[in-house]
Amino acid sequence: MEGDILNGHRPRSFAIWTIGCQMNKADSERLASALSQLGLEETDDFRQADVIVLNSCVVRQSAEEKVVGTLGLVKPLKERRPGRIIALMGCMVGPKPDTLRQRFPYVDVFARPQEYRPILDLVGRRLGVNWEGCLSSFIPLRPGVSAYIPVIHGCDRMCTFCIIPYRRGREVSRPLEEVVQEARLLAQKGVREVVLLGQIVDRYGHDLPGRPDLADLLEAVHRVPGIERIRFLTSHPADMTDRIIQAVARLEKVCKHINIPVQAGDDEVLARMRRGYTRDDYLRLIERIRSAIPDVALSTDVIVGFCGETEAQFRRTLDLLAEVRFDKVHIAPYSPRPGTIASRRMEDDVPPEEKRRRVQEAERLQERIAGEINARYLGKTVEVLVDGRERGKWRGRTTTDKLVFFPDGERDYMGKLVEVRITRASPWALQGEPVGAGR
Repeated sequence: MEGDILNGHRPRSFAIWTIGCQMNKADSERLASALSQLGLEETDDFRQADVIVLNSCVVRQSAEEKVVGTLGLVKPLKERRPGRIIALMGCMVGPKPDTLRQRFPYVDVFARPQEYRPILDLVGRRLGVNWEGCLSSFIPLRPGVSAYIPVIHGCDRMCTFCIIPYRRGREVSRPLEEVVQEARLLAQKGVREVVLLGQIVDRYGHDLPGRPDLADLLEAVHRVPGIERIRFLTSHPADMTDRIIQAVARLEKVCKHINIPVQAGDDEVLARMRRGYTRDDYLRLIERIRSAIPDVALSTDVIVGFCGETEAQFRRTLDLLAEVRFDKVHIAPYSPRPGTIASRRMEDDVPPEEKRRRVQEAERLQERIAGEINARYLGKTVEVLVDGRERGKWRGRTTTDKLVFFPDGERDYMGKLVEVRITRASPWALQGEPVGAGR
């Protein structure tokens, strides 16, 4: 039997290493569910794993370098046990992985994002089974308090800096009832919060019969018994509609937190990025969101040092951050991605040291703003969904996505909604004391 080439044994264990966005994490969870249903045990130790899967990200050069470094770490493990399966999946894998095969000949199988079949086909052959007949679903077998549900795959927007459309393909929405059924099954497994995922989640449903939108999906998931909180990400300023905003405002279970990347605060830079909106468009959208949801928390992404960005244009981005006052900002230096429009048609002309300076300046500004926003929570009582322990304290998040810690007493708060009175605040987290036993 083919499985016998694995040192006389069929594959019995697997390890999955993941880097990148929430979509990658969701992909890894689904693959882990499938491998577990085939009878393999999950391990964190590459050395003990018969199947090693690296789920890759290439959104930035630094992420790609980590993937390449980890591939280097598993190479000697493959050499010591040739029958071990090494798999590379995720955004590093394009439609034609021939170059990757030449570069990493010790990798047995390559799989694009959301395409588990190549890996499962190989594992199934080693096991001597038809894997499709062994799986009930790809839903995680042992989910935590919160679980990801991908609702739309791919991306049709061609931002000049972004590699994602070339790796994840065209947009494909999952049928609404399929998503709702997954939420029901997760609730039966004890999940209390679901996170609806898409590269641009606001575009959900435009390709489905009847054209349901994200507002319709939020309404449907809101009716699922046992699900207490609903999050969604990531949004795009050109696709965030008033219907979506009103759904977030109206539906009690939908968290009052919106992640809506701006990327830059200057119109010329936004045009070069092909973002599809202007600075004023974005600011008017923020005004509509805050008018409908006064207590909303906003987060965003910013790229500094994009092709041709001048100091004055960078200053306009800083001005926008100061004006909007986001709760959280993820700031990254521009990193050219081979094959993107920007890499083919524009010059990466901002020096690396200047990019680092701009990142640091923006981070200092945001640290001050976040500190001031979080300080307003002092003395207030907030509801926290507890999802774990960390450094001897319970950890959870508010509906506005604030990270909260409180003392680990005698009660078991895991998975409960707990009222916490805030006694300390920093730019990154809140700390407090529990009020009651939770529910």
